Amino acid sequence: MPLLSVDGVGHGYGQAPVLENVSLAVNRGEIVSLLGPNGSGKTTLLKIMLGLIPPNQGLVRLDGVCVADMAPKRLARRLAYVPQLHRMSFAYRVLDVALMGRLPHKSMFYKYAKSDLRLAEAALEKLGIGHLKDRPYTDISGGERQLTLIARALTQGTDIFVMDEPVNGLDYGNQIRLLAQINDLAQEGYTFIKTTHFPDHALWLSDRVVMLKQGRVIADHSAARAVTDANLYELYGARINVVTMPGGGVICMPQAMRHTCRCQNLGPRIALSHAAAG
Repeated sequence: MPLLSVDGVGHGYGQAPVLENVSLAVNRGEIVSLLGPNGSGKTTLLKIMLGLIPPNQGLVRLDGVCVADMAPKRLARRLAYVPQLHRMSFAYRVLDVALMGRLPHKSMFYKYAKSDLRLAEAALEKLGIGHLKDRPYTDISGGERQLTLIARALTQGTDIFVMDEPVNGLDYGNQIRLLAQINDLAQEGYTFIKTTHFPDHALWLSDRVVMLKQGRVIADHSAARAVTDANLYELYGARINVVTMPGGGVICMPQAMRHTCRCQNLGPRIALSHAAAG
C-alpha cells in the first residue's frame, strides 16, 4: 500500500477546471517532483494533499485513511508544509520559528517543554544552522530561511514534507545546498513531494517525476523516463534537449542554444552531498 495516494481527484474554481482525474501514489522515502507550467494545478494539488481544500471529486488517502476524515492535528503530525520563500512580519528568533512545529502536539493553552526545545535545537543542528538559533528570522538569508522552515517541519515530527517550489528566489549556491539537504533527509527515510520549475533539479534529485499540464497528468515515471525531449516539448511547448555530458552529467538545454553554449566541458554529474555543496 502506498504511503500517500491521490485517486481520481478533480477540482475547479467556479466554472474553471484546475485538476481533472488526477491519480498518483507516493511511497515511503521517495522524492516526487511535480513539474509543469504556471497554471497547471500543481499548487492546488498540494493543498488538496494537505487537506487544506477538499477536492470536488476523488480522494486522498494517507496510509489508507481518507485525509478528509482525519482531524487537522492528526494530519499535521504526519504532513508538514514548507511554503515558498517568504518573510514574516515579526522578527521571531530562528529557534522560535522551529518551535512552532510543536503546535500540532499542544493544547490551546500550551507551554513549550524542555523536550520541545531540545527537538527544535536538534533540528537546527541537523540542518547546519544551529548557530543561527538566536538570530531574527527576518535577518537571515533566503536559503537559511528555507532551512529554518524545514527544521520547523522536522520539529513537527512529521515524516512527509510537502514543498511548494522550495528553491524559488534562492541563488544558485543556496539552491544546491537546499537540494543536498532534501537528498540527505530522503536517505534517512523521509518522504518529499515538491513542485518545481526546474527540469534539471527533477532529474538530479527525484525518484519520480509527475508532469501536469492543464490539470492533467501527462507523465508519471522515474525521472529518467519522464524528463525527455518529447515530454518537455509537450509540457512547455519549447524545444529542450536532455543532454548527457561526457562525464555522465545530465542537463536540460534549450535547442536554440546548443550550438552557441560554451559548456561542452562541464564536469561529471552534480553530487548532491554536503561535500559537493561546499
